[in-house]
Amino acid sequence: MKQYLDLLQYILDKGVQKADRTNTGTQSVFGYQMRFDLSEGFPLVTTKKTHLKAIISELLWFIEGSCDERRLAEIHYGDSRENLMDKKTVWSANADAQGKALGYKNSDLFKELGPIYGVQWRSWSGADGKKFDQLATVIEQIKTNPHSRRIILSAWNVAQIDHMALPPCHTFFQFFVAEGKLSCQMYQRSADVFLGVPFNIASYALLTMMIAQVCGLKVGDFVHTFGDVHIYANHMEQVKLQLSRSPYAKPKMRINPNIKDINDFRMQDFELVDYKCHDAIKAVMAV
Repeated sequence: MKQYLDLLQYILDKGVQKADRTNTGTQSVFGYQMRFDLSEGFPLVTTKKTHLKAIISELLWFIEGSCDERRLAEIHYGDSRENLMDKKTVWSANADAQGKALGYKNSDLFKELGPIYGVQWRSWSGADGKKFDQLATVIEQIKTNPHSRRIILSAWNVAQIDHMALPPCHTFFQFFVAEGKLSCQMYQRSADVFLGVPFNIASYALLTMMIAQVCGLKVGDFVHTFGDVHIYANHMEQVKLQLSRSPYAKPKMRINPNIKDINDFRMQDFELVDYKCHDAIKAVMAV
């Protein structure tokens, strides 16, 4: 994962100081791109702790089309929501703060986030009230019209941005089929490089692999394109520690080959193998 370390260094070398909505301050650049050949391995960062189970559970939650943070907890912890009262997810803060600020009636059993990623992926609301399952449409296009330049999914539904607990950061992605391989390019308008980007890389790489499998294709590249890509001022020391470490070879991700429908994937269908990381850290495994 040298590409990730190169991005950190580029921001340190070229970034400018900017204010932000958290009043923390960032060092930012505008416009950057990374490319990962998925046939060479799974692009999981090996120089910092990466919570792989959280990555997989969130992705399955998006695919499910849910906007209920308690449902994400069910997927992540593998238990009924009645037993998850004290359990947190990566979306808990958004549900508790922004969700409540938007007037959503959150309780211990249900925490609504508004029409966020999964809703836009699976139930985009058009002007006439018609619902569009963008993910199903994309998969059908890949299968039936793979040379189309319109195999696109957008999470940036302008009419609903103000109703979301967090406007989408990864806003738009497009698929490309050539020589029997599926590639994906994702545009991310805003990227917290230390905390969020390792999560985003792994999530979209895995999504590409899953869609390739259900479409009967091999994997190509995941291309990660950024708008405002930044390091927060309070992450500078951790970033310098990252840059002092040498990355290991990428691990492999095994996916249950029997799954042929994007809606059928479960946590137990993924296995990370050949993972090596810096002695000071460990990955939280999927299973």
